[in-house]
Amino acid sequence: MMIEQIKSLASSFAEETVGIRRHLHQNPELSFQEYNTSAFVKERLDELLIPYTAMADTGVVALIQGDLPSDKVIALRADMDALPIMEVEGRSYGSQNPGVMHACGHDVHTSSLLGVAKILQHLKSQFGGTVKLIFQPGEERLPGGASLMIKEGVLQNPAPDAIIGQHVMPLIESGKVGFRAGKYMASCDELFLTVRGKGGHGAQPHQNIDPIAITAQVITAMQQIVSRYADPRIPSVLSWGKIIGNGATNVIPDEVKLDGTFRTFDEAWRAEAHEKMTKMVVGIVEGMGATCDFKIDKGYPFLVNEPQTTNAARTHAEAYLGKDNVVELDLWPAAEDFAYYSQETNACFYRLGTGNKARGITSAVHTPTFDIDETALETSIGLMSYIALKSLEG
Repeated sequence: MMIEQIKSLASSFAEETVGIRRHLHQNPELSFQEYNTSAFVKERLDELLIPYTAMADTGVVALIQGDLPSDKVIALRADMDALPIMEVEGRSYGSQNPGVMHACGHDVHTSSLLGVAKILQHLKSQFGGTVKLIFQPGEERLPGGASLMIKEGVLQNPAPDAIIGQHVMPLIESGKVGFRAGKYMASCDELFLTVRGKGGHGAQPHQNIDPIAITAQVITAMQQIVSRYADPRIPSVLSWGKIIGNGATNVIPDEVKLDGTFRTFDEAWRAEAHEKMTKMVVGIVEGMGATCDFKIDKGYPFLVNEPQTTNAARTHAEAYLGKDNVVELDLWPAAEDFAYYSQETNACFYRLGTGNKARGITSAVHTPTFDIDETALETSIGLMSYIALKSLEG
């Protein structure tokens, strides 16, 4: 039976996969700088006799061709980059690159896909079709490695019928996974505003054009974008996370800088919101006598899980893990550049449980204390292999 065979292989390769994950965790590299990681992936693929090509500088794309006749193609994706975060001390496998850490689990994704590669290579004689393995750079940084790889043809030659990706989720216990069909993750835009007024003594505001007071008006008014202009059926978030006004208790500064983010789940509304934000900001600032520069850096689109692909993957997960170990996901307003793939082809992006409350492994991603229950790796490599092979059958 395929499930038992894959589970046996996953168990056999679990310790090796943990070792690969720890090696990658100790040697993290920032977005688009994954040169050693890329070389390591290529070495492992060479050992497995799996052919590959380089793409987007540090990206790697490998092909596993089953021995049975079929023109079906399934793509599997893992990202490889780390974050500029200083990891907590005391871990035997902690980062050896100070200030850089695999705090989002991409070491898990990459080691898992290498584990999947080994399982599928062992099963080549039992399946037909092609599995395309995508080791992608730069998920954490605009414009996103996915967009670059798509431009260079990663979804061509051969074109996949569907693409499957997974991401660690510390809120879900190890041994479980989560799925959501349809819209899942938000688009993400970065907002940069500079308000320029006229600084001076705080006791003489009538002689100045106060950029702090004007910026306060902008912050308050901009919430109207979400509360009054957005369709309540379309989730939207507008948050400001950074404000700099270098005055003093009695000094009004010349300018204020404001950085924020806008996220939503609808591309038409996203474009409309950009226009409304620009008009509102410029109108308020100029109406109060100041000038401004307002820039919107358009980031990743929203991520949509194609229903048929996702529901099929969920069914395979239930068969492999049992229904009690497959949970329904909520909308997630974070962003992921896997969204670019989901805008181009049938896609399923699911969550791999990596938490363990009993052992205190609960820290969120993008934090210095993030870690995983490494038993999740055996689940990861087995389940993704099973989903890939069942998808080729379908």
